[in-house]
Amino acid sequence: MLNFGTSINLDTIYLITGAVALSLLASCAAPRYGYYEDYPKYETQPKESPKETPAPLETEYIVASWYGPDFHGKLTSSGEPYNMYANTCAHKEYSFGTKLKVTNIANNKNVECTVNDRGPFIPGRDLDLSYSCAKEIELIGPGTGKVRIEPLGRDMRYIKYIKYSPAGGNGPFTIQIGSYKDLSNATRMKASLEFKYSKVYITEAEITGSKYYRVRVGKFNSKDDAYTLAKALADEGYNTLIAPYDERI
Repeated sequence: MLNFGTSINLDTIYLITGAVALSLLASCAAPRYGYYEDYPKYETQPKESPKETPAPLETEYIVASWYGPDFHGKLTSSGEPYNMYANTCAHKEYSFGTKLKVTNIANNKNVECTVNDRGPFIPGRDLDLSYSCAKEIELIGPGTGKVRIEPLGRDMRYIKYIKYSPAGGNGPFTIQIGSYKDLSNATRMKASLEFKYSKVYITEAEITGSKYYRVRVGKFNSKDDAYTLAKALADEGYNTLIAPYDERI
């Protein structure tokens, strides 16, 4: 309750207010201690758009196939479970989230789909359509067919953050893309990365009694060197973790 019998000095109020404000500013500017403190001030948040869209940019004529029940529910290279009833596809180069218009040359039927996987792994094939997309353009029966693809844009939500391992250290470093209990998932991820990247390897780790298979790329002397490739992988849509390189592998 206010005491009307007490006089208040305005100069005193201004001094107190100023001191509080300076105190708040100082607390906001204080450094964050811990392992993050030693890392360069990288901007790891996804951009609104990638710096470039991977080639090819123009209309292409390629051979498409499809994949269905055998892969339904299994992880795609983007980390999403494969859904044979969704309009998705696998391509060897396009960034995840790229939207393609696919036209069957034989009947001129077309469908729009989103790249969320890598493949096909069979020579002579360039695009793997989901069951739903293949059915839409009547490619189920033939199995494969000549198609025309046209890029329509990209879903930017597929661009990922770059993360850092809490282990820290002074190097060397590597880039981890995924850690799996199922070796087959790790093997597929390794194969998908090898379409574009070299020095991809799998290492084993035991955590609380469970074995994990880690898919990693490269060996780098500094965090700066690792960040350059990690940024490219994250922009493409891969989960990326900069971690200490294990000399035992």
